[in-house]
Amino acid sequence: MTVDAYGSRTPLSQVATVTVPEPRMLSVQVWDRSLANAVEKAIRDSGLGLNPMGEGQIIRVPLPELNEQRRKELSKVAHNYAEAARVAVRHIRRDGMDALKKAEKDGDMSQDDVKKQSELVQKATDEMVSEIDTIVAQKEKEIMQV
Repeated sequence: MTVDAYGSRTPLSQVATVTVPEPRMLSVQVWDRSLANAVEKAIRDSGLGLNPMGEGQIIRVPLPELNEQRRKELSKVAHNYAEAARVAVRHIRRDGMDALKKAEKDGDMSQDDVKKQSELVQKATDEMVSEIDTIVAQKEKEIMQV
């Protein structure tokens, strides 16, 4: 989770300490009091259905009960993260393919070498996408267990 701090997006871990004082509560202690509202807003807008309560530099975040509806929401969040990971892998593949085409164009690699390397890049991409799918399926199963 990132926070609008000091004019840029900053990870929450770089502006606050998160602790678990009790099983159904998170406590976020913001190091700079001026960032408390930004941290509260970031938690609220995270898409996790959390409703933080600010108390100065300390923000308390009660965790909602894990009922069927909440489990489905968390499962959707996991799917969104998985899709973002797939997109990132595809971007890396595109960059790799572009580098291979440039190397061929510059005369650094033969057409056969480019084809072999392209196949390796595609194979690695397929393996990573498959691994992402496996992980999200396991996580969904874990989330939906009652």
